[in-house]
Order: sequence, then C-alpha cells, then structure tokens
Amino acid sequence: MRLRIDLSYDGGAFHGWARQPGLRTVQGVLEDTLAMLLRLPAGDTPRVTVAGRTDTGVHALGQVCHVDIAQEILDSCIGHMNVNGVQALHRRLMHVLPDDIAIQSVSIAPEGFDARFSALDRTYVYRISDAGRPVDPRMRGFVLAVSDTLDCDLMNQAAAMTIGLHDFGSFATPNPGGTTIREVKRAHWDRIGVSALAPSTSDDAGWMVPTVESGLVCFTIVADAFAHNMVRSLVNACVQVGRGRKTLDWFNHKMDEPIREGSTGPIAACGLTLEHVEYPQDDQLAVRAAAIRAKRTLE
Repeated sequence: MRLRIDLSYDGGAFHGWARQPGLRTVQGVLEDTLAMLLRLPAGDTPRVTVAGRTDTGVHALGQVCHVDIAQEILDSCIGHMNVNGVQALHRRLMHVLPDDIAIQSVSIAPEGFDARFSALDRTYVYRISDAGRPVDPRMRGFVLAVSDTLDCDLMNQAAAMTIGLHDFGSFATPNPGGTTIREVKRAHWDRIGVSALAPSTSDDAGWMVPTVESGLVCFTIVADAFAHNMVRSLVNACVQVGRGRKTLDWFNHKMDEPIREGSTGPIAACGLTLEHVEYPQDDQLAVRAAAIRAKRTLE
C-alpha cells in the first residue's frame, strides 16, 4: 500500500531533507521513526520519497512524501486503538516525532501517485526584513535580516526575467545526468504592509493586532521543479539588484548565459520555506509522473 504523508518542519536543526550518515535529517528521522513504529527488523528501514529535497536550514510548511508499506505491517501499529491502520500510524507519528516535525495528514495514495514525479509545481517563499528593522523574535528562524533598503520594483523586473522555460545554469547545479532547465510559472516580490487582525470587540478603538509578516519583503516563486540551490541563488541575485550592487543588465546576462560563477551563489537558508506542492487530478497522476521523468530540453 502506498501512503501519502503531508508534513511541515522547522529546518533550522536539520541538515536538509536527504538522509546522510551521522547527520540529523528530516528523512532520516522520519524513516527511523516509521521503522520503530512498524517494528521492522534492523536494516529494513522503509524508503520515503519526497516532493522536494530541501537543503540544510530550509523549512517546509507543505511538504509531501510517500512510502510503501504492506497492509499487514501497517495494521500491526493499531494496537488497542479503535481506528484503521492509516489513522493509527498518523496518531503514533504525531506522538513520537520531535517537535520540529508536524504530520498534517496520512492517507492512502491514489493509483499512480508519486510524491516527486507526479507534482505539477512547487511554491517557495523567501522572507526578508530589510532597512535594518529588527526581526520579530517569533520569526527569527524564518526571516533573513539585511541592513539595506531593498528596491522591490527593480527586484520584480529581475524576477520577471525568470518566468518561462529557461536554463538556470547560472543559479543552480544539476544532479548527475540531470539538467538545470526548469519552467518558472510565477515569480514576484511583495512588500507586506503593516496589516492587522481586527479586534474581537466591535469597539473601533480596540487594539489592532499586526500579523507576523507585517513589514517583510517576500519573494514567491512557483515552478514545475527546482534544481539544487536554484531558489536561494535567484533570491541572492535579485537582492543584489535590489541593493544597487548589480544591474538588471547583469541579471539578464546571467539568464542568457547559464554559467555558474561566484556572484550567483545561494543566499542564507533561514528565510526559505517550501509552502505548497500541487498535484493533478487522480486520473492524471501516472501520466504526469511518466512525462516529468523525461530529461528536459529548451525545445
């Protein structure tokens, strides 16, 4: 049986998603916990496939993964609970996993579902506090603070150049045998106004509670997939333009000539969050997975 697991995590204390010997990773913690809950023999750890491998320090609000588990093994974790095996596993995961991982849901995956290859697109948001403003202490692990005042108009002109099918070789490194060609569907910068939540009373003189993102500069990017370090490198390049250290012509040249060099390296991981993964209708899952496995070209 293939299960879909939707989860969130604070990436600050993880060395990324992918399992690495001797390091704490999200995949490692999740797979080891599944093996323990399902009472699997040593060395028989279940393999979890994820929609998007996040780097060290990167967070996730809407990460998705899948795992294949035999029905009889899944049912073994029910114990004395009056629920089915899927519900029992969800409850036990929530109880056992550390506080920096939250399981949003566990469900039986539709036929043809592959967390990685069936995805239509992924949405990331990068959050910055600029102009030397202090970061809300509650958000300190999820926001990058910079001293310069960023020019959102210039950064949006740069971001607009990324939309469409391009080779992002200036901003990413391919996996072995892979490519840096990706299709960006949306990319934009927004300065969040000092928005507020209405008071719980009808008295207009009541205190208006500001939302936690008030005053931040946020970059939202949606693409069918992302190459290694692509989002953080694009953010860094846009920020250099927004600071006045690089020009729009420089950014355009980097888009036209996909060659990696020092000035287009990744910005700090702390401000980046994987917000959402989108999938097609159930009857299109296998078709999408087959299509995305093909190596991409610009033609």
